[in-house]
Amino acid sequence: MKKLRRTMLFVPASNPNMMVNAPIFKPDCIIFDLEDAISLREKDSARDLLVEALKSIDYKDCEIFARVNPLYTPFGEEDVRALVAAGLRNVRLPMSETEEDIKKLDTLLTDIEKELGLDNGVVKILGAIETAKGVLNAEKIAVASSRMIGISFGAEDFTRTIGAERSKGGEELFVARSKIVLAAAAAGIDAIDTVFADVDDAKGFRKEVESAKQLGFAGKSVIHPGQIRTVHDVFTPSQEDVDKAVRVINAIEEAESKGLGVISLDGKMIDAPVVARAERIVTLAKGAGIL
Repeated sequence: MKKLRRTMLFVPASNPNMMVNAPIFKPDCIIFDLEDAISLREKDSARDLLVEALKSIDYKDCEIFARVNPLYTPFGEEDVRALVAAGLRNVRLPMSETEEDIKKLDTLLTDIEKELGLDNGVVKILGAIETAKGVLNAEKIAVASSRMIGISFGAEDFTRTIGAERSKGGEELFVARSKIVLAAAAAGIDAIDTVFADVDDAKGFRKEVESAKQLGFAGKSVIHPGQIRTVHDVFTPSQEDVDKAVRVINAIEEAESKGLGVISLDGKMIDAPVVARAERIVTLAKGAGIL
């Protein structure tokens, strides 16, 4: 079954309490952050803390990621080596600007897997696109490695690289968001939307989450546990949609069993796009535990 990635909760790898308690809030994914949330003097100690957490804490059904430092920094390669040895299987690579960035990480992971006796390709990559250059190369980044499971959008750095201010409406992000969604869809991987920094603006947050879903994102990065429920509410199919999707699937199966070439439901023809949408809704519903 396809994994749900509606929410990716950022947790600083330097905060032991948050590292222990993050699963309580039931995000689909937890991203332990070794990059932006960690000062230079804490980089090594935060990595060591995360290594111990990965070895000792049961994160249950949460899919675990780590946002490592870029490989061009003094910390990136050591982050990857130490965390994979500790059991990490999903690496979020910040500042992914070219396919070469992904391929460099792929090569490193291949070497580490061989050294540790792991199956080749067991460690996956989520490329974080955060610059104008990265957005323009999104299609190549998305297919740069068979390890790719998604690409995510980082709006704060992106607006800086284009000389724009982040606005509530997000008009300055529309083209970038659309390009990332299209690149991910073409590659058959997930697109994850950027964080919403104003944790006190619940109305604005819901509006942005609804917009992200409408654009085609699979989920959203979040920085506060209080944002999780809203994202899950928006990205989880309604019972009405689930019931309709199940009826479509049942109609298809019945028609196929009878050898019928034409499929209809409630007097309307069921074509390929309707079937694809129904199958996606059923998959989401099963993943969310409502079917």
